[in-house]
Amino acid sequence: MTHFTVLFDACVLYPAPLRDLLMHLALTDLFRARWTEAIHDEWIRNLLANRPDLKIEQLRRTRELMNANVRDCVVTGFESLIPALLLPDPDDRHVLAAAIRTGADMLVTYNLRDFPEQVLSHYGIQAIHPDDFVVCQLDLATDAVCTAVKRHRASLRHPPKSIEDYLQTLLSQELVQTVGILRKYADLL
Repeated sequence: MTHFTVLFDACVLYPAPLRDLLMHLALTDLFRARWTEAIHDEWIRNLLANRPDLKIEQLRRTRELMNANVRDCVVTGFESLIPALLLPDPDDRHVLAAAIRTGADMLVTYNLRDFPEQVLSHYGIQAIHPDDFVVCQLDLATDAVCTAVKRHRASLRHPPKSIEDYLQTLLSQELVQTVGILRKYADLL
């Protein structure tokens, strides 16, 4: 099986339903999942700002579980690359620097405009929307992805989600194509 490296931007780790799905997919070993402590800091900071009901301890635990369960996920040693990078939003340079350092093939983000193709192509990196990313995984290994999705749905116990409720949750994460494909495999989920 071909392995490639994916860097997850903070915006795709921010929403729990998408973050959890991506982590279940990362555990399939279909790709190498990567992020940085700075990316963790960003999604946690933004989530705490928007959700005062959450506690920092909960999110630190999530961070620790992610780092402990996804092999070699934390990228380090990228900081020296940041000053030379030019992006529409200079605050995103650390993300591209980490993607370059880890040899990422893809950068999964909702913010495609912030990572122009003409910049990323110099480094052999493609920015990709999470919906397109999950669809690619489904195309590559339908059974493995369906198994990961089934595990993800089964992990949602408070409250449990029916297949339709689960698919609606994915739709709320802008995973329209993904849901269209997963509906065909509902009996496996």
